[in-house]
Amino acid sequence: MIYELAIVARSSSSEEQIDKIKDMVNQVAKDYDGEVLLTDDWGRKSFAQTAKDGAETGHYLYFIYKANSEANTELARRMKINEQVHKSLTIKLGEEADQEAILKNYKTPYSKAHTGSQTDELDRGSDKDKRKFAKRKACWFTTNEVTADWKDPKTFSWLVNEFGKISPARVSGISRKHHRWAQSAIKRARNIGLISHVAGRTAE
Repeated sequence: MIYELAIVARSSSSEEQIDKIKDMVNQVAKDYDGEVLLTDDWGRKSFAQTAKDGAETGHYLYFIYKANSEANTELARRMKINEQVHKSLTIKLGEEADQEAILKNYKTPYSKAHTGSQTDELDRGSDKDKRKFAKRKACWFTTNEVTADWKDPKTFSWLVNEFGKISPARVSGISRKHHRWAQSAIKRARNIGLISHVAGRTAE
């Protein structure tokens, strides 16, 4: 099985401590019949909202790896006892047969090596008001073949108003299926500090 893992290390972490976290993920994947397929260091980012412990910034690390399900349990255990790990998020991406497509499609505005967004091609077009709420005959996500992705705020931030409220499907005009996916992406992004719970701000 292929998974993605985002780790937010404390901003005070040294380069050596960051490297140890990377080595830990690589070792666990290897120990559980797998390997890390992609490692992406997003660097230090300002949280969209101050964390409960008062932290305002964190060092983001992103991994795509394949391993058996027991690897996730071990990673969660190690991250829990690692004082340098502030937050983490693990998500199942697909089967090993999907590996090539998963790696090819990976991109996020927060990456330096894989920067981009699903909306890039749309932004170059003339349909500049595509995300404005209006009565539509078809779901915007379906029409433009875009899926809300927690690590790509451009695909969902327009659904969150200035008070952090998610616009309902009857207002945004998107399908119920895509609205559920967008809600899930927004909640994941909030948990990892990429978008605020009480405002429309995103991490920078």
